[in-house]
Amino acid sequence: MTAVTRALTHVTINGHRLDVAPPHPPSTGAPWGVFLHEGLGSAAQWRDYPARVASATGCGTLVYSRRGYGRSEPRPRPWPDDFMAPEAIETLPALLAHVGIERPVLFGHSDGGTIALVFAAAFPGACAGIISIAAHVMSEDITGSSIMAARQRFLAGPLREVLRRQHGDHTDDTALGWTEAWLRVGAWDMRPSLPAITCPVLVIQGRDDEFGTLAQVDAIAQGVGGPVETLVLDHCGHAPQREKRKEVLAAVTRFIRQLT
Repeated sequence: MTAVTRALTHVTINGHRLDVAPPHPPSTGAPWGVFLHEGLGSAAQWRDYPARVASATGCGTLVYSRRGYGRSEPRPRPWPDDFMAPEAIETLPALLAHVGIERPVLFGHSDGGTIALVFAAAFPGACAGIISIAAHVMSEDITGSSIMAARQRFLAGPLREVLRRQHGDHTDDTALGWTEAWLRVGAWDMRPSLPAITCPVLVIQGRDDEFGTLAQVDAIAQGVGGPVETLVLDHCGHAPQREKRKEVLAAVTRFIRQLT
């Protein structure tokens, strides 16, 4: 199987150019898996994980960078405070329609997990399932303080060079636009919309996640209207799919197989 890190292609969605890895169709009877990256990530950051999921489950894979990330169209500052909502309600549905994907499993990390939940709440029945990794459904003090710390690491230099490998010439707009938007949000809470989510949900989070507490897991598990499973991983931070690859892949494989 060809890895998802192969050369990316471009599509134009709602007037904006997005980097999309060539879709890998599912095996007969298996769903599509759509991978939604974190707040400072991109399609490339998933590395070979989508291919591993596809190999284990037969699911198809669609991996892309949102506007402002990776090699997608830049997004100049300032970013809107509600930048995730249009991604979920406008861009993602248009992209799925463009590729011809119906009822996918949305595999979202951090902001990507939140976008997956917003999409599922806005379009009940449109998802076969959601795999939510380290998503946020409400503001927490720990989130703001960790984003502020990330901003300082960026301004001091080390994080800027790391992120430049993904985002190139628009790294400053990406990192500063994202951190500024999050830090402006203040009190934010999408829990009232969670009961509209009726598809199965797998919620994964590291116990040592520096961007959110286990209250996020509890809120999703108690709030969604459909079946839910949770996986809390010890000695694990904000990126369980990288820090606990085997455990997460095993849980994801079981979850997807139960859907087919």
